[in-house]
Amino acid sequence: MSPKRLLCAAAVCLCFMEAAALAQTTAPAATPAPAPTMAPSVEPAAEPADEPGAEASAPEAPTPAPMAPSMTPAAPPAKAAAAPPPATPAAPMTGPVRNVVLVHGAFLDGSSWNGVVAKLQQKGYHVSSVQNPLTSLADDVAATRRVLARQNGPTILVGHSWGGVVITEAGANAPNVAGLVYVAAIAPDLHESTMDLMKRAAPAPVGAGIMKDSSGFLWLDRTKYHADFAADVPENLTRVLATAQVPIAASAFNETVSQVAWKEKPSWYVLTTRDRAVSPGVEKFMADRMGAKIVPMASSHLAPVSHAGAIADVIDRAARELSRQQ
Repeated sequence: MSPKRLLCAAAVCLCFMEAAALAQTTAPAATPAPAPTMAPSVEPAAEPADEPGAEASAPEAPTPAPMAPSMTPAAPPAKAAAAPPPATPAAPMTGPVRNVVLVHGAFLDGSSWNGVVAKLQQKGYHVSSVQNPLTSLADDVAATRRVLARQNGPTILVGHSWGGVVITEAGANAPNVAGLVYVAAIAPDLHESTMDLMKRAAPAPVGAGIMKDSSGFLWLDRTKYHADFAADVPENLTRVLATAQVPIAASAFNETVSQVAWKEKPSWYVLTTRDRAVSPGVEKFMADRMGAKIVPMASSHLAPVSHAGAIADVIDRAARELSRQQ
């Protein structure tokens, strides 16, 4: 080939090479061309262009949207699961009354019911004795309600002395409480306190032996415990009871009840005719006002100890009568 033809061929090759190079440089420019068209649909996430995850979440955004409606129907089942509690109160009210909850009074503890507990257990009852802290009406009511919540089936609630105030409050609106038994107990009406009722009679002899300490708690003089509180209990036993006495907050006797169980529950009242702590006349007034079935008993104030068998019999008769009404 002549030099002239070689020169022409080289020129032609050079032209083709420049054209190919130009095509390669323009091709990448054409690739981003779709990007501007996609930008409007991912405009909020377009700023972090170097984060593929942000862009990947944009197409998936519609996926949660359909899931939201499908999750909303799941809420009603949760409410349906919470629905049973309103139905549970009715369940314990069926069947015979086989549960007894005992609430002690001031200057005592749950052991004051020991004789009654033994007699009731012999009769086949499930018995629970509350340990009141005696720090306030609210605290004693809370302690009683905790025990009531553990009862399976209809329950008869029994209160002695100050325990009557407690069961008056705690037994109200309690679906598993079938009836109440007051034993020489305070039974206040709405917004009425223990002191309101005690003022209806001359001061009881036991009052002279009650002393308040520097913390505001009341104690019963050990030397007067037998004569004024438990005259028909053997002295060796009253010495033990006096030693183990639980003081009560003085303020508790001025606390009023906000609910009255005896207005909605059948009630029994053991009236202790030889009582030197709560006037028998005041007991009669409370029992009559309640419309309670009165059971007179020639006993001191501490009837649950001195007449444990007789008190157990009253509770048993009340439970049997309530069972017949079920």
